[in-house]
Amino acid sequence: MPLKKLLGSKATRSLTVISVLSEAKKAFDRGKRTRAIALVAVAALAWKWTVIGMAAQGLLKLVRRGGSASSPT
Repeated sequence: MPLKKLLGSKATRSLTVISVLSEAKKAFDRGKRTRAIALVAVAALAWKWTVIGMAAQGLLKLVRRGGSASSPT
């Protein structure tokens, strides 16, 4: 399966881990330590299972969008 081969490649795993760690840094810089720690744990898991990292990033985007949409301007 080409998709399984792509998701399992070392380059894809590396990019996923770097991306999740970048999100963790952003969360830590914003003072959200719990979220940052959780994302570091996800990055560790994402090295083995790329889909976990991708799912976590998608969930994070949904949470952010929901939080900004409900705040008054």
